[in-house]
Formats: sequence, C-alpha cells, structure tokens
Amino acid sequence: MKNLQELINVHIPVMSAQALEYLNLQPDGLYIDGTIGAGGHATQILSKLSNKGKLIGIDRDAEALEICFERFRSSADQISLHHSSYHNLSEIMGITGLSKANGILLDLGISSLQINSENRGFSFQSNSRVDMRFDQTKGQTAEELIRKSSEKKLADIIYQFGEERKSRRISSSIKKIKNLSTTMELKEAIRKSTPPHHRNKTHARVFQAIRIAVNDEIDKLKSFLKIFLDYLEIGGRLVVISYHSIEDRIVKHSFRQLNNESKVELLTRKPLTPSTIEIKLNKRSRSAKMRALERVL
Repeated sequence: MKNLQELINVHIPVMSAQALEYLNLQPDGLYIDGTIGAGGHATQILSKLSNKGKLIGIDRDAEALEICFERFRSSADQISLHHSSYHNLSEIMGITGLSKANGILLDLGISSLQINSENRGFSFQSNSRVDMRFDQTKGQTAEELIRKSSEKKLADIIYQFGEERKSRRISSSIKKIKNLSTTMELKEAIRKSTPPHHRNKTHARVFQAIRIAVNDEIDKLKSFLKIFLDYLEIGGRLVVISYHSIEDRIVKHSFRQLNNESKVELLTRKPLTPSTIEIKLNKRSRSAKMRALERVL
C-alpha cells in the first residue's frame, strides 16, 4: 500500500459539512457509514462522538477498508468495519449485535482512490484492464460483461445507465473488438463511433454505465431503500449523496413514498448541491446531490 497519508490526502469527502449537519449527530449515538471508502466522512463523524458513540463502516472495496483499518487503529473500540455492501444491512447489524442506528450516511460516488487506481479500469484517462469491480474478490469484470453481453444487451446498459443516445452505435463498435480487455481499447471503440464534440462526456457516460452494471449498483440501492427504516431509530436520519440522475430519481421517489405514508419527514424538499467554492476545490463534487430524511414512525 502507498503511504497512508498520501492516500488520505487524495480523497476529499463531498458535502461533508452538510452531511454532518443533516445527520444531527448525537455524541453517544450509533451511526452507519454505508460507503466508508477511505474514511473521509467517517473521520468527521467520529470527531463528534463521545467514547460511548459507535460507528459501523461498510464498503465493498477491500483496498479502501485496508486504509480504514490503518486510519482508525486508535479508534478500534468505537468503529466496526465490514467488507460488504450497504444493502446487506440486516446481515451486518446481526453480526454487530446492534439493532437500530441514529443515523445512516450513503455517499454513492466513486472515490478518487478508485478512479486513480492503475489496475481497476474505472477511468478512461489511463490504460488498464477493464475490471471496474468495487469488490475485486468476486463477480464478473467489465471485460467479462462486455464479452458475454449481446450487442443489444450492451446497448441497453449504455442507454439505461449512461443515458447515452448513441448507445447502439457505440455498442456495435465495442463488440467489433475481439477479446477487448483494456480501457484504451474501450475508449477507442467509443471514439470510432461518436463525433468529437463533447466526446469526454460520452466516454464518461459509457464507462459509468458499464461500471453500474458490473456492480449492480441500482438494484443494491433499491434493496437498501426497502429495508433501512427497520434499522433506524425514530428520530434517526438518513443522508444520501448521489451523483447521477438515475440514483437521484430512485432516492427521491423512495423518500416521497415514505413521506406519503407518514413514516418519515423530508428534511430536503429539493436536493442540496455543493457550493461554488467546493466545486472549485473538488471538481468531482460538481454533480453531487444530497437528500435527507428523518424517521417519525
């Protein structure tokens, strides 16, 4: 592993001040960071807790958890780390022996650590194997997904998860490359099938779409939103930071339904977005949207 401090410095938590404000942290409370990553938000949560407060950290990325184990070594009595997905919340709560939390945070973005990784294939800016798994210990890689998908299936993935209108042309170009295995080959297939205008946006949409499909991100989010209320105290809060319209729509509709059922109070009628200053300091925050609710029933 690289120098721990260097890895920590690369990772900048998004909308951290707003997230902490809406979590309404209680010093002796139990909190869940369902996407702990390198621990940016978790560090700030722990700083607000007393020695009786607890934090459960969950992440699918083993490398990120390794960083957290080192970063929070001095807080080991307060933090419980789990190599899993936040949608497995019931299983994780069973392992910890805890029943309900005072707050849950989900930051659904891909981290700088993952994007900058030389062997994960998340970025079209560098050349590596087309992996794109958050959890590299299981599941199919993006390379395998592309190889096994029909041209139509791949086009549907690109259209549905990337909202890319040239999905069929791009899919056809990708499937023409036999045994595609690197990000540069994927990037070249996109280049051949799209006009140069705004091509970087097209690259980003296609890489995003394939990553979402590889990691089953949408279904995991939907699963979590069906069960989280069972593990949240009355008065407890959920804060979700999303980065593209598909996720935000799912969160918005779920929150609205729970509000209509009088189970929660919406704390954000419209999503909050990063400040101009934050976007200048961290360009990857520019698409972030934050929504929050409080359980009332």
